This record gives sequence, C-alpha cells and structure tokens, in this order.
Amino acid sequence: MLTAIAHPLRLRVIAELVHGRVHVSELARRLGMSRPLLYMHLDKLEKAGLVTGSLELSDDGKAMKYYELVPFELRVTADTVVEALANDDGSQPQALDTEESGTWPEHI
Repeated sequence: MLTAIAHPLRLRVIAELVHGRVHVSELARRLGMSRPLLYMHLDKLEKAGLVTGSLELSDDGKAMKYYELVPFELRVTADTVVEALANDDGSQPQALDTEESGTWPEHI
C-alpha cells in the first residue's frame, strides 16, 4: 500500500476519486494525463486495494470503465516501513555510493 501511494500522480488520482465514481476518460481529462498512463497508475492502486474498477455497458453498447475509491485508512509507523521494505521486490533503484568505490555503478 505504501508503494501504491508513493507516487504524486497516484495521490492525485486518489484525491480526485474522493468526489465519487468516475469514467476513466473523464478522470484522465481532469488529471491532464493520457489514458494509458492513467491505467498504469490505476492498476497499481487497484492491486493495493485502494480503488476498484468496473465495466458497464452504455445505452449504445459501448464498454465503459469506471473507477471509485475504496474506503481505507493508512497508519504509517516504523514497523509498517520496515514491513514494506521487507516486502520490497527490489525494483526500486538503490542508492549510489560513489564515495566508497570511487566509481559509478555499471547500470548508470
């Protein structure tokens, strides 16, 4: 959950969804971002259990994707930070320690 809310755009999505359920195209317009980028952020929020998406058919038969916020409360303590780090999949960049080795890591 900490990882899901760690991005400013995902915080903006949450803040917008506080006002209620919204169609993904409308949400993208409100936030000024592309739908593919928005879907990526919504996917992370949905996997964390913070939002839920549902498909509905419009009167003309088009599939419409709506998202809404799932009520949640997050309390951050030292223990939750330690737990989040223990569950980290390693995809976050590691800190650079150029002082110790005197060189840049090869992946830079």
